[in-house]
Amino acid sequence: MTALAVFTTLDTEAAARDLARQAVEARLAACVQIERIESVYRWDGAVQAEPEYRLLFKTTDSAYDALAALILARHPYDQPALWAAEMARGDPGFLAWIAGNSDGSQVKTG
Repeated sequence: MTALAVFTTLDTEAAARDLARQAVEARLAACVQIERIESVYRWDGAVQAEPEYRLLFKTTDSAYDALAALILARHPYDQPALWAAEMARGDPGFLAWIAGNSDGSQVKTG
């Protein structure tokens, strides 16, 4: 099992909380942390600065594809930031908790 930290950003706290809850309820993430940030970026040829909410999903490599599909299906941005970093090391109990709670067993199909 490889644990992943998956990141995206959203424009409202309500949207961030909703997506976080959906991912945890579907067991695609063991936990999602939400923090308020400010992003400065280039879009449509101009520099933009906007408040956003960064979501950190704690999940596994085996749940990533389903988690990414959930995030992209519900994301309002034209080009969402979506990326993952492998957790190279961690407390064995913590990593086991992530694995046990992000198996996708509550994903609704159809």
